[in-house]
Amino acid sequence: MAAPESPDVFTFLDYRAYLRAYYDYQKGRRAFSFRAFSRRAGLKSPNYLKLVMDGERNLSEEMAPRFAKACGLADEAERYFVLLVAFNQARTVEERNRCYSRLRRHRRFREAHKLDGAQDMYHSRWYLPAIRELSAADGFTDDPRWIARRLLPPISPKDAKTALDTLLELGLLERGDDGHLEQAEPTVSTGPEVRSLHLANFHRTMMEHAKGSIDRVAAGERDISSLTLCLGEDGLERIKRAIQRFRKELLEIEDLEAEPRQVVQVNFQLFPLSTLDEPDPKS
Repeated sequence: MAAPESPDVFTFLDYRAYLRAYYDYQKGRRAFSFRAFSRRAGLKSPNYLKLVMDGERNLSEEMAPRFAKACGLADEAERYFVLLVAFNQARTVEERNRCYSRLRRHRRFREAHKLDGAQDMYHSRWYLPAIRELSAADGFTDDPRWIARRLLPPISPKDAKTALDTLLELGLLERGDDGHLEQAEPTVSTGPEVRSLHLANFHRTMMEHAKGSIDRVAAGERDISSLTLCLGEDGLERIKRAIQRFRKELLEIEDLEAEPRQVVQVNFQLFPLSTLDEPDPKS
């Protein structure tokens, strides 16, 4: 049986997952312990690595390079690990986007995640999901100029051509036996770290489009409304379940469309406007 290979940090988008893989690899090769790792990293706590791996401790900017060196990482690999820590521990979408953009500058990252760029484009370009849905409309043609004119707001034919190429690369569109493009089930996906980042960007983009539609689209062709509610202990969860049921109902309505013609976007936002905790009178 071939010996397991040392984990390649550039294939990871979760530094804790890398640390777990590194620890398992070292345990499989020779006697290795959390205490031994702590000695490498110059730590007093013998189980600090375990606490980090289990998500009970974060790594500070000072501690991240020490962990990288204790794992035998140097140069570009060390810098990647330190940046990976910042990416995973970022508190805002903007910060995560900045870190992710820097991660993508590493050649070895791009080689290990070749389709992530296409995934990134899918969620950062609002018109890619729209074009995928438009492909189900009667009379759809994969002429970029035709697609560019049909979208609201319009895009350039060049962007439409790039979008088609991306949708084909991701397996979200495919050519049928007759040569025409048609929807297909996704054949690739990213890990949860990147997927959550891409989805956050997608939701932000669509909320911006919702704002723009107030001026761009006639009131009779849209429905924008809101409610402000005061809920009990389990009210939030019950509303979330109701929204989930309604989303499924909308998908069933789409499936029953005999002659689909127009792509629409339906957004749901549910968020608190007050806290559950009593405010501290001293603050």
